[in-house]
Amino acid sequence: MTMGIPGIRGTDHVGFTVPDIEAATKFFVEVIGCDYIYKLGPFASDGDWMARQLNVDPRTIIRENRHFRLGQGANFEIFQYEPADGDQGEQPKNSDLGGHHLAFYVDDLDIAIEHLKKNNVRVLGEPVESKAFAKGQRWIYFLSPWGMQMELVSYPNGKEYEATAPVKLWSPKNPAE
Repeated sequence: MTMGIPGIRGTDHVGFTVPDIEAATKFFVEVIGCDYIYKLGPFASDGDWMARQLNVDPRTIIRENRHFRLGQGANFEIFQYEPADGDQGEQPKNSDLGGHHLAFYVDDLDIAIEHLKKNNVRVLGEPVESKAFAKGQRWIYFLSPWGMQMELVSYPNGKEYEATAPVKLWSPKNPAE
C-alpha cells in the first residue's frame, strides 16, 4: 500500500473565514505584508451544492473570497460568508477542536513585534525561547483585528534538531531545501 496522496507536492493555500473582508484585506496587505492577487464571488447555490461541496447549510452565501501571496510560503484564501442561520460562532481557541493559528517566519522577532505594536495589534505576552529540539527558536502570539490567533517565529541560526535530522521541517528561510 502506498503511503500518502499520490503526486502530493505541498500546501498550496490556507483558507479561513473573516467577518469583514475589507478590514481583513487591509490587515493582510498593510500590516502583514501580503500581496492581494484576486477576488471571486458572490456564490450561492440552488439545491444542495453548498452542503455537498463545502459542508455548510445549503442556503449559505459566500459574499466574496480573496486570494493573497506572502513571500515564500503558502497562499491565503479568505472568505466572507453570509451563513443561512446568521450564526458565525466564536473564534476557536488553540485548545478547541479545530483550533488553529497562522505562524509567520520573520528574520528579527523584536523588530517584527515593534511593527505589530505600532499598528495597534494585540501582542500576547512576551517572546518565548523554545527548548529541547526547537532550541534556537523564539516565538510570540498575536491576534488579528477579528481575534484570529497568529504567531511570529524566528530561528535565524536554525533549531537544535537540525544538526542530526535526516529530514528537516520546511522553512521559508530556505524554501528550496
